[in-house]
Order: sequence, then C-alpha cells, then structure tokens
Amino acid sequence: QVQLVESGGGSVQVGGSLRLSCDGTRLGGSTYCMAWFRQAPGKERERVGSITNRDMKWIADSVKGRFTVTKDTNSNILFLQMNDLKFDDTAMYYCAAEWAYGYCPKSDSFRRWGQGTQVTVS
Repeated sequence: QVQLVESGGGSVQVGGSLRLSCDGTRLGGSTYCMAWFRQAPGKERERVGSITNRDMKWIADSVKGRFTVTKDTNSNILFLQMNDLKFDDTAMYYCAAEWAYGYCPKSDSFRRWGQGTQVTVS
C-alpha cells in the first residue's frame, strides 16, 4: 500500500522555484517524523530537511536559506519550498516518514518512502 505520494517536481531554470508536496494522509496517526531526501545520479542520498511531529524543523546546510520544509498542521502533508534553485539541486526528491515522537531518526531508519519526483534545474 502506497503511503507517501510526492508531487510538484519538474524542470526549472536556475534561480527559479518549485514547491514539492508529499501526501502522507494514508500513514495513519500523527506521530511521525517526515523528511525530504534527494539523490542525484552517482551521488549518495542526502537528507534535505525534516520535521518532527512537534513541528521542530531541520534543514541541510547545502540548502539553508533557499529551501523550507513545512507540514500541514492537521495532516501528514509535507511540503518543500525550493527557491533560488541551482544546477546542483537537480535530483530525484523523495519523501520519507518514520514513527517517532518528538524527534527525527537517522536517515537509514526511515522505512516508509514515496516513489520520488524529479527536479531538474537547467
């Protein structure tokens, strides 16, 4: 059963913006850390941002000041606002979730993943 569905990817020029969404309403319950990861060809997967069930946010240094992670307060719908996009932001972006109260676990602990949405910056 697909529990996470991403949308909003696409092609954009350098300096442009995109907003990714992750529908996690099928997760059931609200005690989840939700996160965005990305992986470019030939590179390791990178956590971009995450948010706990208590709305504590973390964002990677590589995107700090340009990307913002938010979550709908009443549902498990996660967003990633990406501004001032750069060539290096080109990647497949994945939404992930893991049950956790008040914290986000290490990256390899996430067991629920979406299918990914491609972001291409040119």
